[in-house]
Amino acid sequence: MTFEVETKDCTALSDGELAEMADLVADGPAGFDIGLLSKQRDEWVLISQVRDAGRLMGFAFCTLERIGGTPCVLWGLVSVKRCPEQAALLDALLADQFRKAVLAFPDEDVLVGTRMRDPGAFVAFAGLHDICPRPGYKVSGEERAWSRRLGKRFGVEGRVDDRTFIVRGDGSACGVFDYEPEDPGEVRPDVAALMASMDPKRYDVLIAFGWAMAEDLASNYSA
Repeated sequence: MTFEVETKDCTALSDGELAEMADLVADGPAGFDIGLLSKQRDEWVLISQVRDAGRLMGFAFCTLERIGGTPCVLWGLVSVKRCPEQAALLDALLADQFRKAVLAFPDEDVLVGTRMRDPGAFVAFAGLHDICPRPGYKVSGEERAWSRRLGKRFGVEGRVDDRTFIVRGDGSACGVFDYEPEDPGEVRPDVAALMASMDPKRYDVLIAFGWAMAEDLASNYSA
């Protein structure tokens, strides 16, 4: 199955497209609404949209930037329609972004980071290396520092537990990587345990990141 994917500057995002996004996420568990989506247009650089026969099926606010000289792909508010094709939709969406990462950061390893409300979102990190946090692994001092750097970038400085990577919510929804696999059994219990202490009513989230290796990006996403 082939989907159409477009990535463009957020400044080119129309009110009509925002309304499409709001319809896609209406009544979803992440608490997204048109007000939050409108803020994302101002806070992020790029928007990727995946469509099937012209119908919006998923989107991702993102940016390609350097933090302290390190190349990064950062995902803000992301959502994919819950449907039998959702895994393929997600693959198409992310592939377009990784292709742009190859162009922006040739021959460099790239840190990929986001916020999550559900452990199912870890599926987006398939193929990445040194994912943090991860079951049975004690994060290093440098990895803890990255959780704080990303927390600052996501606007939650001072609310990140740099040992668990959990961000204490303030009672309002925020931009997260909203994805749940069609089959809940796909989520490993030890991965779900990483988020067990989160309070969904407070909108706690988890900061997570991994590394896309330069050779993997070049071999899988070069034009």
